[in-house]
Amino acid sequence: MNQNAVETVMGAVVLVVAAVFLFFAYSTSRPPSLSGYDVTAKFDRVDGLRDGGDVRISGIKVGTIVSQTLDPQTYLAVVHMTIDNSIKLPVDTIATITASGLLGDNYLALVPGGDEDYIKPNGQITHTEAAINLFGLINKYIGSGANGNGAAPGPAPPPAQNKGGQKAPSK
Repeated sequence: MNQNAVETVMGAVVLVVAAVFLFFAYSTSRPPSLSGYDVTAKFDRVDGLRDGGDVRISGIKVGTIVSQTLDPQTYLAVVHMTIDNSIKLPVDTIATITASGLLGDNYLALVPGGDEDYIKPNGQITHTEAAINLFGLINKYIGSGANGNGAAPGPAPPPAQNKGGQKAPSK
């Protein structure tokens, strides 16, 4: 009888620990909501960018990517983001999609310009640079060969021979 009570208590402890773990996982998995103003930017491609991703200036998070849509008229990717109210973006701000490392997540990097006018809420960043397709560059380099002329490197030509059938001396 005593063994059943110990097993029951241990089972209850395991269930409580599992519930705490699930609560912690759920509460930290949701991206924090950032209060601020909405801004959009249009890109040719948004490879690796995700909803809830960071918007950074000088490596500091100043906003969050809210959503990504496709403009049906221009077929450009439209990124909707929320920027912290304390940050005022000049109208000549540049938005670039970049990675935090070779295998890291992509994020939206903003480079503020020097204009005295600022982007208004629900405004648009007009100067954008799309993500660099690293795998496409590697594939292009490998496909064109290391010599860069578009032809794959072939076998070396045979050594030159003199009239006597002997190999010519090396220079």
